[in-house]
Amino acid sequence: MEDWVYYSLSITLSLVVFSSLCKAKCKAPSTTSLPPGPTSLTAFGPLLLLAWTSVNIESVVRVARSWYGPVFTLYLLPSFPVVFVADRAVAHRVLVQRGSAFADRPPANLATRIFSSNQHNITTAAYGPLWRALRQNLTGRALHPSSIPRYAAARRRAASGLVDGIARQMRSEAGVVVIEPLLHEAVFHVLACMCFGQGLDAAAIAAVTSLQRELLKEAVGFQVFGSSPKVTKLLFWRRYRRMLCIRRRQEEVFIPLIRACHARCNTTSGDKSFEMDCYVDSLIGLLIPEQDGSSSSRYLTDGEIVALCTEFLSGPIDSTVNVLQWAMANLVARPEIQAKLRTEIHNITDGQVQEEERLPRMPYLRAVVLESLRRHPPARFIMPHAAVGEDGAALDGFTVPKEVSVNFTVGDMAMDRTVWPDPTRFRPERFLPGGEGEDLDLTGSKEIKMMPFGAGRRMCPGIDVSLLHVNLLLATMVTAFQWSEVPGEPVDFTDKLELTMVMKRPLHAKVVPCHATS
Repeated sequence: MEDWVYYSLSITLSLVVFSSLCKAKCKAPSTTSLPPGPTSLTAFGPLLLLAWTSVNIESVVRVARSWYGPVFTLYLLPSFPVVFVADRAVAHRVLVQRGSAFADRPPANLATRIFSSNQHNITTAAYGPLWRALRQNLTGRALHPSSIPRYAAARRRAASGLVDGIARQMRSEAGVVVIEPLLHEAVFHVLACMCFGQGLDAAAIAAVTSLQRELLKEAVGFQVFGSSPKVTKLLFWRRYRRMLCIRRRQEEVFIPLIRACHARCNTTSGDKSFEMDCYVDSLIGLLIPEQDGSSSSRYLTDGEIVALCTEFLSGPIDSTVNVLQWAMANLVARPEIQAKLRTEIHNITDGQVQEEERLPRMPYLRAVVLESLRRHPPARFIMPHAAVGEDGAALDGFTVPKEVSVNFTVGDMAMDRTVWPDPTRFRPERFLPGGEGEDLDLTGSKEIKMMPFGAGRRMCPGIDVSLLHVNLLLATMVTAFQWSEVPGEPVDFTDKLELTMVMKRPLHAKVVPCHATS
């Protein structure tokens, strides 16, 4: 009943807000230095915030962009303006050229504070000593290029398990496979080993997987507590209890795994040959600054390590799985692209896909992955940013005060016709030399110069590892099986919002083993 009321209200109110926006084509008062926007929406702000947590408000954002330009303001609460950047050139200036000026995060809402242990993770911590300590630990230790080969065995097990799972389902379901749960299982296996250690048993991985999948499906709905939490906790009390229950269960599942890492580290503390085995190992000895302004430091608490593990296991896994599923959906719907990719893989690997050093020699595989990211970005909006300075920061002639959320409409930027001709079409050749790929060498005799491993860490922690997982698992699936649409069931490309943009109807495909694996 509560969920029915939630979705009915949010859909109805989003329509009310959209109607109000259509009547509110007015510039912001000259007394404010914020970008322009519909000030008459202020009264509907809580409704718009409620709608954002359940239905897509991109239509509202597009109308505002057409009237107010590439930078505009919407009020989600009367005193809570949100700035939107809807132009790639402006986004480049803000995120790259002036990245240090907008490196902070806006204040966290109730749900975020609960799951981040009061903003003690990288995506929510304020820009400063704590954020730097956490991020440097992640990029300099757990995700450093020298650490990645340590998990090659886990990746091989995940790839083999994925093939076996597809084969079992194919035999039991008359050749029809639903790959989403199999992809989750494969990616979770690798990330759980990276987080808690190589010795993690199947039962522990299953417990972590089940809990995190539940969180991912519920996460967007929990954002309703960002608006008037005293009221929304009463109105959506079942949802509030569910949120606290998931957090409590996280501690019940994660803390024993964290303490096992503690015990392993303690028994090898005098062994100079001991090497860090996982992300938790790096967190156990990490000193973070006290937030009382003093120069003292302390170790992370178990609860804070739980929050950091949740972060490590949430976004990267969900986005990786969804990129893989969207890529496979397009390969199923476009068999000529699938055949071209399979030809490249066979010419370069001779069936030995799990030899990771060969992946950089597959330009068409890389192009397929990049086109999947363009056509189906995991999120339509990236993580919000905020100005660092106490006086705010300048943005294209306006001043954005500190703590005002700045959002970027990356989903719409990826569909900009001035940049991407025929943007709705899935065409990997966009990312090949010349844009069409007529002269592409698929034999592997020449290696295409690609981004060096580790370069992506400057843009986003973990991007190199995520792309490695996507390339490896996608190549594995295309090498082992031929994929086609189920007769009478064309691929449904409708999406829906969970933590990321997912396929509303998970991919169903007809699968036949390739001759090389017969």
